[in-house]
Order: sequence, then structure tokens, then C-alpha cells
Amino acid sequence: MHIDSVEIGNFRKLQSVQIGVSSERTVFVGANNSGKTSAMVALRYFLIDRERSKISLNDFTLSHWPVIDKMGDTWESAKSVDQDLPVPTWSPVLPFLDVWLTVAKSEAHFVQKIIPTLDWDGGLLGVRLLLEPKDSEQLQKDFLAAREDAKTIEAANANTGDAKPKDANQSIMLWPRSLTEFLQRRFASQFTVRAYILDPAKRTEPVFGLAKPQALSEDAVPIEGEPFKGLIRIDEISAQRGFGQTDGGRDADEDSSAVGASTTRKMSEQLRRYWNKHLDPFENPDAKDIKALKAIEHAQKAFDDRLREGFATALSEVEGLGYPGVTDPRLKISTRLKPVDGLNHEAAVQYLIQMVDGENAVDLNLPEDSNGLGYQNLISMVFRLMSFRDAWMRVGKVASKTVADPEILIPPLHLVLIEEPEAHLHTQVQQVFIRQAYKILRKHSELEKSGSTLTTQMIVSTHSSHIAHECDFDSLRYYRRLPASEKGVPNSCVVNLGSVFGVDLETKRFVTRYIKVTHCDLFFADAAVLVEGPAERILVPFFVRNHPGLKELHECYVTWLEIGGSHAHRLSSLIEHLGLTTLIITDLDAMDGTNKSVSPARGAKQKSRNATMSKWWPGNNDMDALLDLKPQNKVKEYKDQQFAIRVAYQCPIQIDFKKQKVEAITNTLEDALVMQNLVFFSKAGGKGFFSKFKSAIGTSTSIDDLGKKLLKELKTGSKAEFALDLLEVEDPTELQPPHYIYEGLIWLTTQLRQKQQDLGVVASVTATEAKAI
Repeated sequence: MHIDSVEIGNFRKLQSVQIGVSSERTVFVGANNSGKTSAMVALRYFLIDRERSKISLNDFTLSHWPVIDKMGDTWESAKSVDQDLPVPTWSPVLPFLDVWLTVAKSEAHFVQKIIPTLDWDGGLLGVRLLLEPKDSEQLQKDFLAAREDAKTIEAANANTGDAKPKDANQSIMLWPRSLTEFLQRRFASQFTVRAYILDPAKRTEPVFGLAKPQALSEDAVPIEGEPFKGLIRIDEISAQRGFGQTDGGRDADEDSSAVGASTTRKMSEQLRRYWNKHLDPFENPDAKDIKALKAIEHAQKAFDDRLREGFATALSEVEGLGYPGVTDPRLKISTRLKPVDGLNHEAAVQYLIQMVDGENAVDLNLPEDSNGLGYQNLISMVFRLMSFRDAWMRVGKVASKTVADPEILIPPLHLVLIEEPEAHLHTQVQQVFIRQAYKILRKHSELEKSGSTLTTQMIVSTHSSHIAHECDFDSLRYYRRLPASEKGVPNSCVVNLGSVFGVDLETKRFVTRYIKVTHCDLFFADAAVLVEGPAERILVPFFVRNHPGLKELHECYVTWLEIGGSHAHRLSSLIEHLGLTTLIITDLDAMDGTNKSVSPARGAKQKSRNATMSKWWPGNNDMDALLDLKPQNKVKEYKDQQFAIRVAYQCPIQIDFKKQKVEAITNTLEDALVMQNLVFFSKAGGKGFFSKFKSAIGTSTSIDDLGKKLLKELKTGSKAEFALDLLEVEDPTELQPPHYIYEGLIWLTTQLRQKQQDLGVVASVTATEAKAI
């Protein structure tokens, strides 16, 4: 048995998403404000905090608020003309969480409450946890009564001279002015979470990351009691886990009435909790516990004797004052030793540091607070995972406490939620944690058995590319921000990256290895730029930082990927599924009929050897067609996914050479850079390519002659070294980016500006406003 997927609807940014849950670990990735936290909060609110019900109106998708207010207005309009009140239509706007389980027929006894029909023979089972009005008709009456009271008071005040506003156009509106305002105060008393059985036959797959959840029938009856009781144990490590502070939540198995039940994550506090749950010798003592209790009793007796001896003089002095009398009780000093008291102080956990002084080693101890936050965070999370596992498996005293429990079976599913584990951890430790966390949750003899029916599933949300790189594609869930639709607000969709490559395992292996080796942050960026080689990887960001027309782009979160034109197209499926705005900066790579590299020329029946342009975009390798392609045709729009890509390669430019206006056609970044900056390179000093290019410019008789000389020289040196030398230019603004690169970067700037506007980040962005963003 395992959780197959969850669907979240009408909850914050997640209006309709399906999130596949991997059999072991599932990792949420995506840019900031893409909905990862919303998903974790939805899981927490619906699965963990149902009884404490922290859900509020603010958790409804924002675009539904006008719909709710309009519904309230129709109620008022009907009442004002003495018509029958419309039936409340809450279903389209109510937040919900659908949990889909895959269950074998032999496990039917665990899920008997949620089996939809007698014909069920194993497979999918679904439960919807729906936030809905306790009584929609009563809510309607309460709202209309509150509005009527507000109108009555407003009318009474309007008839009072001193209550009239000075401005005749100004009006005083009392609570509630709308249905949403009414619910903001009365939400907890009006709404509750109920569970409903879903029909597996009506489950559909998402389209472009957007789910198609099934509608409940009008006669659907809620499930009595908790649908997952005895079925799923859920634990959580939230992002707000300040050491020595509280984060407002508790572990799922914590006693809310216990002293110190706040969620401080200091190691000493966790050790005390672990002791109380699993090790306390006073709870059902065994032979080892009795031995320890005898030692405690002996120590207590010896301490009592010492106290009586020490206080004898003082007590005798008190008795000399006439107290106690014959009938008064006498004073006795006694102690009470509890094992947990040894952990109930600041120095209960210490870190041992060994100092070697010559031949002698001295052990020095530091208190817990003296260690680094990263180390504290790592130890704290690992210990909590161990505690979750042991509580689930009823290790130690927990087992004895549940003997009398009629529901003695261990829940077959253990779901663990971990939010942003990377806090305070350096990159190597982040990678170690995500590799080891699941192993810790399974480190128990019963769980390690082959064929164990007990399942652990771990869900992690992260902003760390280092954690993402340690995970298989099959476990990654990418949260993508979507622009606002008409009269709507921005929301998000979720892409299962495990399905990106389909059956193309070779491409999947290549992309997985490439991303791990380059450590790119593709899953967290606003846009991507794919560049041809190391020279482009060095110089294109240099142009963005220093060119006045590109400063706006410098403020955006862009990831740079160095991948040649022969391989860039292999990222196409991933880019398209991510819906990531992408600029591909590549080379023409002209070749003649014999596949020999040549300088590009018109009418020479040349082809481009660049696989990206033939297999991805623009889908053509004919040199004449590529040279004449208009800028707008270099853009490929994905309208269904609301994003675009653009290819940028060397295109013909008009330059002044030998006092003549000529057309220059280049083949690589380096010769395009020279053609764009003839004056700069004709005057530049230096060695290597600098002197070679200067000589080529001076000795060439035509632009074609210069192109051939540049092509020859570029075969004799290091392009990356040349790019690094260009970084040392005294005035970077003297060096102009090649036209094809500048044109592509301007397109990317425009796309990101529009994207920010669509996502509601800014109303509009111009180059002069970029610094203010």
C-alpha cells in the first residue's frame, strides 16, 4: 500500500494540481512563490491539523473572493425583493485535498471505510477532504441577518445630525460589507473539513500540469469519523524550527497538555521527549529498569541521610522556638530523584573536543548552544526522524503503552513531511542529508525485511539545487508559476519530471548526468540561457553586467547553461515541460557539401551542422534560409503552456570596412565579436588572438578575406583564454556584444518584463526602473 498522488484544489496559488507521490521520496522544486509552501501547508492543514483547524478564508484561492462576494450580493438582492433565496453554490470555490491510495486486495481490512463499491478488487482508492460550510443554509441566514443589522444601524446613524459625515459623498459602512468580510470573522464557526469517498473510475490525468479533479455528486454523504485513522501516520519537520524558539506547532504524537510541549528543537529537549516516550523506567519496568530504579532509590536514601545530617542543627534551632509543639507535625527533609532530571538542564547535551598537549590528551566540553547552527540543525532533524520512526514502530515504552489499545495494529503507511531542510547547512551536508534521510526512516528490523508491508513515504520541499541534484528525476515535482488569466490572479501548476522523457532513456540519462555535473539551478530560475561553449559562458554574462541596455536583465534570476549546439536540443523536452522561457545562443557552424567547416556564404549550397537548429528550432539547416530568417521567426511560442523560446545565431550585419559599407556574415562568437568591434581590435594591444586579429584586420583586402583569416586563426588558440583576457578591458562599455547576442538578450528582457507583469510582481518595468525592483 502506498500514496499514489494527491490533488489540491482552490487552495492559495494551487487552483487545480495533481502531485504524484513517489514510493520513497518526493522532492518539491521550483522558483520562489511558485506554490511549494502552499502544497506543504495544504498537506499539514488537511492531514495533520484538521482538529485544530487553522484553515481560514485567506487560504481560498484569491480569484474566488469576487465569486464569493457576488454570491452574497445575489442573496441580498433576492431578499430585498422578497424572492426565494438562491441555493448557495459553494462547490466551485471550496478548498480540498484528494488523497489517492494504491491498495492490494489483501489489505482491504485497513481501508474498509473508504472502499467505494462491493466490486472493488484492489487498486486505486480516493478520499476527498473538503473544507465546506457546516450548514450552508444557516450560513446564508446568518450573513443576511448580519447585513440587515448593519444596514439598520447605518440608517439610524444617517438620520442623526451629528453622525452625518462632513463629505456628502462619504458613506459609513459597518461590518459586514461583503460575504468575504463576514467570513473573515466567523469562519471557524461556519466551516469544517469533511471526508468523501471518490470514484477511481473517474480519475483523470493532468494536462500541462493542471489537474482535472472529479466533481462530487449532489447526494454524496461524508464519511463518519477519521478516514485515515489506523491507516496513515503523519509526521512533519516544518521550516520554522528556530533553535531555542517555538514554531507554533507540535509533533503529531506530542501530548499537547505536557509541560514544554512547544516545538523547540534543541537537542536536550528532544532527548527528554525521547526518554519520556521510549525509555522512562517508571513506565512498565523490565529487569533493566528495576535495576536502575533500585540504584535511584539507594542514591535517594543516601542523599536524604546527608540532608537530615546537614539540616539537623538548623531544625533544632527552629524547635528551640517552641515549634513544633506536641500536637504539631514535625519537619522532615526528603528528596525525589527522577531520571529525566539529569537531562533537564542547559548542559544536558555537550560537545566533546579533544585537545592534545604534548603526549597528553585533554577532553574539553562545550554546551549545546556553542555549536554551529548548521550542525545543530542536522543533528536535530536526524534525531527527529529517528523519533518519528520509533514512535511509528512503537519502540520501547511506546509499545507497552499501546497494549491496551484496541487499535493495536501499526498503521501500514508512514508519511513524513520535511520543509526546507537546507537551512544553515553547507552544500555537502545538504546532499548527505537527502541521501540518508529515507534510510534513517527505514532503519528498523521490521522495515528492513524483504517483503515488508509497512511503507514509508517522504515529501521534501526545497530551494536548494544541491538537494535537487541528489534526487532522481522520477522523484522531482516542479512547481511552475502561471500568469494571471483574464479577471484572475497568478496561480501555479505542478509538473511530474519523471514523465518528461517518456521511453527515451538515453536522453534521460544524458540530461540527468549533465545537470548533476554542471550543478545548474534550472529548477529555480526565472529563465535560462543555453550557450555554445566556455567563451560564451564567460562573455555573455559579462555583456549583461556591463552593457547599459542590458542592466534590467542583470536584475533577473537567469541560469546560464554551457551546452553545445550538438546537444542543446536534448534539453528540449525538459525545457518544454518546465515551461521555462529560454534563449539558445548557438553557432551557425557552416559546412560545405563535403561536411568541411567553411565560412558561411550566401548561395553556396551550405548547410549548418548545428543539430539544435535542425532538430529543435527553427527546424531547418539550410544556410540561405537561416541567414534570411526574420527575428520574429526565431521565436517558438508554446501557447498552451504560455511561454516561448528563441534561438540566436550569427546573422548578417552591415559594417564599415576599409571605408565601405559591407555585409559581414560570421560563423562563431569570436569572429562575430571582431566584426562588431573592428575599431577596438584594430587598436588593441596584447598577445595571442589580440595580435592575430589586429594583423588580420590590417592585412585583409575584403570582408570575405577577413572572415577566412579569422576562421584560420581561431583554430590555433584557446577561445576560453581569449574570453578571459577580454574581462580585463579597462572600459567594458567599449566592447559591444555581437548583434545576434544583443538581439536575443533584449528579447529575453522583454519576456521577463512581461512575465513579471503577468505574475503581478510589478505593474510594468522599464530600463530606468530596473534598479528599483
